[in-house]
Amino acid sequence: MNHRPVTEDDLHAYVDDVLEPERRAEIASYLVDHPDVAKRIAAFVDQRKLLRAALAPIADEPLPAELNLPRIIESRRQRPSPVWWAMAAMLLLSIGGISGWVMRGALQDSPGGLMALAQEAAYSYNVYAPDRVRPVEMRASDGAQLAQWVSSRLNQPVKVPDLASSGYRLMGGRLVATAHGPAAMFMYDDDRGSRIVMLTRPMSKADQNAPMTAHSNGGTSGFVWADGGIGYSLVGQAPAESLRQVANEVRRQARSI
Repeated sequence: MNHRPVTEDDLHAYVDDVLEPERRAEIASYLVDHPDVAKRIAAFVDQRKLLRAALAPIADEPLPAELNLPRIIESRRQRPSPVWWAMAAMLLLSIGGISGWVMRGALQDSPGGLMALAQEAAYSYNVYAPDRVRPVEMRASDGAQLAQWVSSRLNQPVKVPDLASSGYRLMGGRLVATAHGPAAMFMYDDDRGSRIVMLTRPMSKADQNAPMTAHSNGGTSGFVWADGGIGYSLVGQAPAESLRQVANEVRRQARSI
């Protein structure tokens, strides 16, 4: 039986658990045959679980009595005065404002800005760096097309760093999905087979420029920074000082675009 091609929309719908049973089974079968994609989707599922867990206390709160449907119907039958409607509007606005503030509190521990970019780079490294079959979507031999492809998707000119002087050769790259839009991932390795990943994407208006900062996530470490509205994060398992030198070279080349 011929199945429809699997798209990014299908994968995200699978994560959100909104697919019809038959289509969900097809996607599950596809993931079994594509372990690299399955690892990426598993990371998205974990993020969704964390978000749902953070919001669970709010979702479980009982509905306010004022918003109980039978009570609202009974109130409408009593033909309330315009003054009552004004008070009800104020009440709903207040509830909305309080709920928004509570939501803010629940989400303020979620990563944002450079922290988010550093975490996304670590996720990308953990998913793709161990892959010995297809760690990148486009190989280094297609470097020109790779740069053109990611630049068009990020709506920003993206230069693929040349890290030969730092002892790393380009393996290739791919686009990865993040909670903040698409990001370009470039992977490199050295003569010992040690791999590093550089992730870059546009940043929010609040994070247009930021100094280089060290970060670590599980077994990976690296450096993250932002220049001219573009964020960069270099991660790997090499010594911190070695990664710092490579990160400085990436930053130098990016500033020469």
